[in-house]
Amino acid sequence: MKTISWADFTSVELRVGTVLRVEAFPEARKPAYKVWVDFGPELGEKKTSVQITALYTPESLVGRQIVGVVNFPAKQVGPFMSEFLLTGFADAEGAIVIAVPERPVPNGAKLM
Repeated sequence: MKTISWADFTSVELRVGTVLRVEAFPEARKPAYKVWVDFGPELGEKKTSVQITALYTPESLVGRQIVGVVNFPAKQVGPFMSEFLLTGFADAEGAIVIAVPERPVPNGAKLM
């Protein structure tokens, strides 16, 4: 494991947001959703493509808070522009379990 400095860690903008909308992404190479998230008044709404179809339906995601990396450059994913990275952990079968705050916090709150 590589050791990082405190400055390295603080340069990563991990923010909380609420999922507003989720759509299927049939053009993706692997099963994926298009997800739109409200990151609060400072950052606004951002969108991403994420491969979480094994454990989540679109309906189960809307209204949930998630943790995203919001300061990566935008990335083209097929015909869709991804603007943040939704964080998660692989379970024993490799399916992604999304990272979420333990309690509701304001949209845009930064991981400390």
